[in-house]
Amino acid sequence: MSRPLWTASEIVAATGGKLAGDFAATGVSIDTRSLEPGDLFVALTAGRDGHEFVAQAMAKGASGVLASRPVDAPVVLVDETQLALEALGVAARERAPARRGAVTGSVGKTSVTRAIEAGLRLAGPAHASVKSYNNHIGVPLTLARMPAETERAVFEVGMNHADEITPLSKMIRPHAAAITTVGPVHIENFPDGEAGIVRAKGEIFDGMESGGVAVLNADNAAFEALSARAKAAGLEVWSFGQGPGVQGQLLGFAAGEGIATVEAMLFGERVTFPILNTGAHWGLNSLCVLLMLEALDVDRATGLAALAEFRPIEGRGAEKTVRIPGGAFTLIDESYNANPLSMIAAFKSLGARKAPIGGRRIVALTDMLELGAGSAEFHAGLAPPIAAAEIDLVFCAGPMMKSLWDALPQNRRGGYAMTAAELAPQVASAVGPGDLVMVKGSNGSRASAIAAALATLDAAGLPGEGSA
Repeated sequence: MSRPLWTASEIVAATGGKLAGDFAATGVSIDTRSLEPGDLFVALTAGRDGHEFVAQAMAKGASGVLASRPVDAPVVLVDETQLALEALGVAARERAPARRGAVTGSVGKTSVTRAIEAGLRLAGPAHASVKSYNNHIGVPLTLARMPAETERAVFEVGMNHADEITPLSKMIRPHAAAITTVGPVHIENFPDGEAGIVRAKGEIFDGMESGGVAVLNADNAAFEALSARAKAAGLEVWSFGQGPGVQGQLLGFAAGEGIATVEAMLFGERVTFPILNTGAHWGLNSLCVLLMLEALDVDRATGLAALAEFRPIEGRGAEKTVRIPGGAFTLIDESYNANPLSMIAAFKSLGARKAPIGGRRIVALTDMLELGAGSAEFHAGLAPPIAAAEIDLVFCAGPMMKSLWDALPQNRRGGYAMTAAELAPQVASAVGPGDLVMVKGSNGSRASAIAAALATLDAAGLPGEGSA
């Protein structure tokens, strides 16, 4: 029988709490909806008070509770459960021999983190963030879940404001960190615009282990500023991009049906390899992944093998063939999130693909959120890259997307609605056999409702049960 993730005495030692009733935990949970038998239930008090759910957690099989007031369960009592969770995460970091990586960026951090994880798991006992657990709760929770025998780990790190990444980086203490790219995301929270975002992303270096590696996008306008900050922190900079003078240089990217081929130079050696992500941005993403893996002591052959099997994540480029009368269309689900950078990258990827005879390139877009006073301009500014990608029809939903709708020529206008739910039937009735249909928008503007409606079209071409 394997050792538990945490014994009660270990939790007490990590948090400075007081034990009432012995137990051992095989996992850590903050949510009774996803709690597994044997988990330690941490009763956080932000939002809903977790103490109200202790009975439910115990009924679902929790082994014990981390709480800040007495409860009817085996418990470690602490002054503040958020701080105790952070302390537990730091203790997990200190006891594991893991080489740790961190990934941040305005675009692509979740997918890049997942791809790095795939390589780490091929190389040995590994640990990683789940979903997008990248904030002040998700990072310490992920650390606290890290087994003692972990050899390598990777953590996603996000932010909405300045000064959020520094404490997370200091918790993780990464040996390698990647910034995928920097752009106008959450810009409404930064009075000085993108300059503030660059500084905030550079906070990832603040907690890094001495002599660590910073993996940076040399094609991004923020590269020089981030490189200088990394070097000032005593880090080695490895860069990726399309130009010379980088450790990972993209020479070519060719997308086919469900597969793409990348040509690159890695530390002066020419390599050609397949990946299952067909978006053009995955040329650079794959190099970021490989550099991070090498920085975490994973050999190149293992990294290439992992990339060859790594599939797009749902909502982040996953594809589905949907049957309709007369044939089928391809649904490209990019509905999880969106900002100006990721929108333009998605349009380029779609434009690089050749639709079957009679098929069209179609996009269904919902509002990009948190863009501040310049939101209307950012949305209208999508019209030129849409034209450059030779996209045939554009469907728009949301008050901000009205700016794009007004900027589109008549021959590209597919349909407009105020909400994603209202737009979904318009898109569903317009798609035809051979079409390439991409859905993209911010999570909060419900682009996923359109993707769900299209994914559940039945052979009669009508929305199936459960569609929006």
